[in-house]
Amino acid sequence: MEKGVPDKISAIPEEIIMNKILVIRNSRVMIDRDLAALYGVTTKRLNEQVKRNTKRFPNHFMFQLTNEEKEYLVANCDHLKSLKYSPYLPYAFTEHGTIMLANVLNSEQAIVTGIKVVEVFIAMREMLLNNKATHNEIELIKKQLLEQGKKIVLVFEYLKQFEKLKQEKAEFKNRTRIGYKK
Repeated sequence: MEKGVPDKISAIPEEIIMNKILVIRNSRVMIDRDLAALYGVTTKRLNEQVKRNTKRFPNHFMFQLTNEEKEYLVANCDHLKSLKYSPYLPYAFTEHGTIMLANVLNSEQAIVTGIKVVEVFIAMREMLLNNKATHNEIELIKKQLLEQGKKIVLVFEYLKQFEKLKQEKAEFKNRTRIGYKK
């Protein structure tokens, strides 16, 4: 533990941070309200710092949600139900935006928590990559099983034909013969 860093900050479970990461506009983001709570500031103060440092937050670091996106979050995220009554549209910060936000807030808690947030983003990215690799392996196995299944069906078809041929030979041998008896 670093000197001067409260134990409470380092004790934030990764699951809490992970549950606050949402996918909006095909990007993994965190909402300003959640980041403010993690960084130990009010949402108003957080957004003031963003407005004072707009050059540090290009569109791929941060964007403001639309009314439809806000309504979707209120409907689907229990911890964001209180956004329903807010007259303001929240901001969403990407992984890079969370780092920049920790830098502009410049408090010990924001810096330490910002590092932890980035570590969670990285862990999630690794999980997704591992999941994708596993998915690809499963698809390969399915494809191989399908091919083997087709081969097994073919083998059974050959066996049926062989049995039919064997039965026809047996019937031919046991037929009643016509002609002269010796």
